[in-house]
Amino acid sequence: MKKIFLNSLLKKLAILAFLALTISVQANSNSNSESKNKETTWAEKLGFPAGKKVIILHADDAGMCEEANIATQRYLEKNQIQSAAIMVPCPNAEEMILWAKKNPKNDIGVHLTLTSEWKNYRWGPVADPAKVPGLVDPDGKFWHEVPDVVMHASAKEVEIEIRAQIDKVLSMGYTPTHLDTHMGTLYGSAAYVQVFLKVAEEYGIPANAIDLSSPEVVAKYKAEGYPITDDVMSLLNNYTLPKVDNFTSVPNGKTYNEKRDNFFELIKSLKPGITEIIFHPSTYSENLKTITNSWQQRNWEAELFSDAKVIQFFNDEGIVFTNWKEIMQRFKNNK
Repeated sequence: MKKIFLNSLLKKLAILAFLALTISVQANSNSNSESKNKETTWAEKLGFPAGKKVIILHADDAGMCEEANIATQRYLEKNQIQSAAIMVPCPNAEEMILWAKKNPKNDIGVHLTLTSEWKNYRWGPVADPAKVPGLVDPDGKFWHEVPDVVMHASAKEVEIEIRAQIDKVLSMGYTPTHLDTHMGTLYGSAAYVQVFLKVAEEYGIPANAIDLSSPEVVAKYKAEGYPITDDVMSLLNNYTLPKVDNFTSVPNGKTYNEKRDNFFELIKSLKPGITEIIFHPSTYSENLKTITNSWQQRNWEAELFSDAKVIQFFNDEGIVFTNWKEIMQRFKNNK
């Protein structure tokens, strides 16, 4: 009787041990699965502190006009922003390229431009127009809007033009720190994205490529009208240079104070990771008012990052700042 009892007890203990082992294995499996599924931001991959919002304040449209150059240069000289990019086809681009050459510590890239959006103040291709006919409208300038470019220009023509813009900067003795895209045109189709990323890799100059591993980020860009197809996601997944975790722009406002408050809300809403925030600073002039009806927003954006309240806000929020130079250096060091 005692022997039967012991055998029964041993069987029960064996079953309990097996169940405990099974639960442990499942728990470890779930833990590993959660660990694999947990997003690692590009900020963390590049060695920035975990959980931090890492920001690039990036001035678009340098070179578009004198007013844009003055505002951008002033910000960079005072270290109040981290990055800027030049619209090479524009009237004041060469003076900005020369300034960048004389100030090599700054992070200045090429704002690859395939549209000419204003009514009267316009520009056309750097490449021979005969080689890129699909990029040229009936006025001999770039098309006004992105859909017009996508409708008329082949990926081959786009590649010819963006190479011409980069090569012009290089021929003037300056190596741009990064490449980005005016009005998002190079994200207008999968074929354009392929060209954009291929050219960036061939020149070894990082593009403003966005990590699309987060469904939330994908949904955001789809809602904004970008054709984020499986092909585009595959291209970005296979891209071999660093990326940012998010990309956005300084919000508008009906008044300067409202614009500043909207900007504060934007920063508070960001998740940890690298976010590039673009804006278009230009100093006030009557000439600027003839160029663009967005002159007031641009003028306020030329003041925003010199504002003591904004500077204090960044300190209070514990914002970490970076630029494309540092991103690329960290990327090389981590390889």
